[in-house]
Amino acid sequence: MNSIGGYFYLELRDNSLYHNDAINLNSARNCLEYILLSKNYKHIYIPYYTCDSILEPIIKHNISYHYYNIDINLEPKKLPLLKNDECFLYTNYFGIKDCYTQHLYEIYGNNLIIDNAQSFYSKPIKGVDTIYSPRKFFGVSDGGYLYCDKKLKTNFEQDISYNRFSHLIKRIELGANAAFSDFRENDESLSNQPIKEMSKLTKKILASVDYEFIREKRIENFTFLHNNLKLINKLQVGDINDFKCPLVYPLLTDNVYLKRKLIENKIYVATYWPNVLEWCKKDDFEYYITNQLIALPIDQRYGINEMKKILEIIL
Repeated sequence: MNSIGGYFYLELRDNSLYHNDAINLNSARNCLEYILLSKNYKHIYIPYYTCDSILEPIIKHNISYHYYNIDINLEPKKLPLLKNDECFLYTNYFGIKDCYTQHLYEIYGNNLIIDNAQSFYSKPIKGVDTIYSPRKFFGVSDGGYLYCDKKLKTNFEQDISYNRFSHLIKRIELGANAAFSDFRENDESLSNQPIKEMSKLTKKILASVDYEFIREKRIENFTFLHNNLKLINKLQVGDINDFKCPLVYPLLTDNVYLKRKLIENKIYVATYWPNVLEWCKKDDFEYYITNQLIALPIDQRYGINEMKKILEIIL
């Protein structure tokens, strides 16, 4: 029986979850591990342009893998033929490649894995294993959603998250710089974790999110930046009506000083992903985009005034 009375806990709303039908796990990388185990894949194709955490479950279970290259459209340069025990993992980059994931499904069917870590709002394609990472979009420290039609017959231990929240709370009171080391520590703490059920705390926070407000805010900010930057952006981001909700506004430019200039002005832009510089050759497109792509923040914390500040520095 739960205790009655005494001190209060953190009060959060109890609304419905956006991915209510998904399998709730403790991280996106463990969602991939779940897929590999449930489908018994022997080989996987992964993009060079991805986070190195994707390798963790692959190496852990001694699954062979091949990298593949992408082009300036963020699409594979060459599509391999797959055997029954092989799979092809594609990243829905920045949440702007929804249409292309459908194209890949027509080629690979159920042997396709969609990494929607950067596209939380994109609905899964029926029969396609699909991974989501809520902490890329919301103020949670961990968690992953998975759509997979083959379930493992395992009762996973439930994760505990209260000790991973210091960076989320500290940033409110002390600012981003003061909380950054805590953020890094939390990221590192997610490495080499066994598959667990999503924690009660993460679930509770995700049940309190106003999903539609956040989606509309992101689209509004994205559209404003795109209308002002599309003529200088070397990346063709497509039509806003072709995707559900972006993670960032991806600006590709040859200006080698712009990223540093933005950071000096306290506009923090992430690099996706530093490990790619070690994996690729200097003349690969992935090497170039890792160095030159600027992931401009468009999330729900900001509005048009902040977007104007970003534009002022860029232009």
